[in-house]
Amino acid sequence: MAFKTSQLHSLSNPLATIEQLSTSSSQLDGVPANLESSLHYAGALLTQAAGILLRLPQENIAQAIVLFQRFYTGPEGGSLRINAVQDISAASLYLTAKPSSHPLAPRTLLTIHTYLLSPASPLRHPSISPSPFASEYHHLSEPTYQHLRTRLFSTESLILRTTAYTPPPTLPYHLALTYLQTLSALPTPPTTISAALAARTLSNLNTALLSPQLLYLTHQPHALAVAAIYLAAREVGVRLPRCEWWEVFDVEREELGFLVVGMGSCARWVEGERERWVSGGPPLGLEELEREIEGRGG
Repeated sequence: MAFKTSQLHSLSNPLATIEQLSTSSSQLDGVPANLESSLHYAGALLTQAAGILLRLPQENIAQAIVLFQRFYTGPEGGSLRINAVQDISAASLYLTAKPSSHPLAPRTLLTIHTYLLSPASPLRHPSISPSPFASEYHHLSEPTYQHLRTRLFSTESLILRTTAYTPPPTLPYHLALTYLQTLSALPTPPTTISAALAARTLSNLNTALLSPQLLYLTHQPHALAVAAIYLAAREVGVRLPRCEWWEVFDVEREELGFLVVGMGSCARWVEGERERWVSGGPPLGLEELEREIEGRGG
């Protein structure tokens, strides 16, 4: 599955095409579109939580989430009914961390995922406060570990083949901070309000990773950075230049408006997902997914 790669440079990413966004392998296999969006969200959340517990930098986590989304995109991508969310999440983290300065040991990664998928995980039951890492929820016997390790390596190869060995994505975090400095909104040393603006900008970029509109697959990093700054300035109450400053960064008004609305509405959409899956969360395993589809009459 190849993404559109024309006119790429070091600050650009291959973007999903209209054909890839119009349908997916999962939908062709009978997964309803709203359930597919829920599973994309749940997979991104699982990847984010695992990355935090593994103490990975946010950039590594974000790259893993984008890779996870790429894998399931388009009719030639992976299918949720064949490739479990939990497997693709773990392999995406393993892949993106491998060439970085924070490579992951398979046992550590699989132990964290086992805990996050267990009944004690806050991801599965957000309303409870379990004792973290109880031994029955994170211990892996040697046979279980060897089975999961083999599955991790085979899933890693599958992701590489399915995404046509697409390189890790360029992320908008550093661009956003550079743009803030260019706009004289992030002085050195930073003030309280400029620090709040920068923090909110980065928060908006993290939130966009959970968007059902797959913003990281449809827009370039510079546009995401500009939209995150624009929205953060409104939220924090910072006045940016009155001119159309986004054009300096090669972003058109229409694209900016779409991204601002998409980022701004993401929090409400996430809240709706939490209410929908209040008991147990979306089905992350293949058997759970089949039961959910059968329960919907699929």
